[in-house]
Formats: sequence, structure tokens, C-alpha cells
Amino acid sequence: MPVAPGIVRVTAPNASPYTFTGTNSFLVGHDRLALVDPGPDDIHHETALSAAIDGRPVDAILLTHTHKDHSASAQKWSRLLDAPLWFGGQHRLSRPLRRFETNPIQRSCDWQLVPDRLLVDGETIAAGDLAVVVHTTPGHCANHIVFGYGDALLSGDHVMGWNSTLVSVPDGSMADYFASLEKLIALPYQRYFPAHGGPIPDGTAHAKALMAHRQMRNQQVIAAVDNGARTLGQVVDAIYPTQPTRVRFAARMTIDAHIEYLEAQGRLRVRRGIFGARLLPAA
Repeated sequence: MPVAPGIVRVTAPNASPYTFTGTNSFLVGHDRLALVDPGPDDIHHETALSAAIDGRPVDAILLTHTHKDHSASAQKWSRLLDAPLWFGGQHRLSRPLRRFETNPIQRSCDWQLVPDRLLVDGETIAAGDLAVVVHTTPGHCANHIVFGYGDALLSGDHVMGWNSTLVSVPDGSMADYFASLEKLIALPYQRYFPAHGGPIPDGTAHAKALMAHRQMRNQQVIAAVDNGARTLGQVVDAIYPTQPTRVRFAARMTIDAHIEYLEAQGRLRVRRGIFGARLLPAA
């Protein structure tokens, strides 16, 4: 589906509670292309992408980040198209693991994928026969980047068209997420094309709404702790009392990121031990 001049969207058939209707891959360019977020290794998606490419040369495979729903087929497409992989660096944690801590989305990350070219903040690159600007946007994960072209932004998972993004520590960082939202709000892009969900006509307003939503969650976490919640599970119960299990699992990861953010700001206290964390109001 063409979504803007020089930008075509092809949605992968990997719908799930975490991917909505599926991962959006994008072809950028006219006579020469770049393939952004080739998505899962799925024969139906491969067929659809091949038909959309329609024999045109593809100069590079670009990744917004290295979660497998975006990158699992990247090496295969690189071989098929003889095109290099360009992205924001090998997958890495936003901070080191604490003692006894695990990464809850460890298996969803493409740890071994290495870029042929490391993309850096602010550089302009040739995406097929178009020029796009790279902007680093850590938060959802440490190596997340987005691509700007004209008034359009390929916003990856940082700003999605159906839900607020998952921030799961230590893979992601709520402090980085807030900072990256502020960065996008200050940039001149109007239309956002996310990696999940439909186009966002007013991306700046949408990013501001996401900021307000996350600030509201901060206040809800503080209120829950002030009212006696002492564990992560109790905070999730207070904020999401009726949500189904699969939603609560994702919510638990993002609330944990909020707790870490609020602790760093001195807005609540956390005592960590082998049996988990105990939450306390700010002194």
C-alpha cells in the first residue's frame, strides 16, 4: 500500500497482542529502493515484499531496531538482494543486568545481528534514490532509530499507531523513552508511519499524547505505592484490575520501567533483594 510519495507499506502476517495486525515493512524510493524492517521470516511476507519490489534494485536493508519481529529475515533479504544491513548497532541492553535479574524479552532480541554500516544520529543517508535523515530514539530498546523524509517519519516502535510502546527494562529504558519523545516533538515531521498500526496524520500531537499518558502512569504508580502497594504485582493489580493475563504481562514489564524511572528521580524508594523488590513512598 503506498502511504506517501516514495514510501510503500507491506504488512507482515504476524498479528499478535504485541504486534497488532503485524509488522509494517516499508520500501523507500522510486526506481531504486531501501527496505526498512523486513520483518519475520515468513514465506507469505517474502512473496508480498518481492512483488512490491518488482525487480527494482535494493541498495540497503535498514532496521529501526533488532527485535525479531522486525529483523528476523534481515540476513536472508541481505543475501537475496545483495544489499548491506544498516542500523543503529548490535542489540544491547539499556543498562547492565542487576544481580539475580533477567531480561524478560531476551528471546525476542536479535543479539547476533551485526550492521554492515552503523547509522548515527543526524546523518543523511541514501535510501534507494531518496535521502533520509537518521534520528536515534532509544527507549523501546537501546539501538532504536527512526528515519525522516520530507514531512514524514518512519517511527518504528517508538511511536506506534495502535498503542503505546512496550518499554521493558533492562532491554529498554523509560528515561530514554521520555527523552526520545521530547526529541521527536521538537523535530519538524508531521506524518508518522509506524511499524505497527496505521499512519498517524499529526505525529507531533500523538507523541505529546503519549508523553502525557506515560506521565499519568507515573502518577498512578506513585499513588498505588502511597496507598500501600509494596510489590510490582500489587501496583499492576491497582492500575489494571480487570485486564486479561496477556495484557497484564506486558503491563507488568512497562510498570517495572516506570518504577525504575521514578526511583532514579527520587519519587519513590525501592529495596531490592533475592526475592524481588519492595516499594516504598519517597522519604
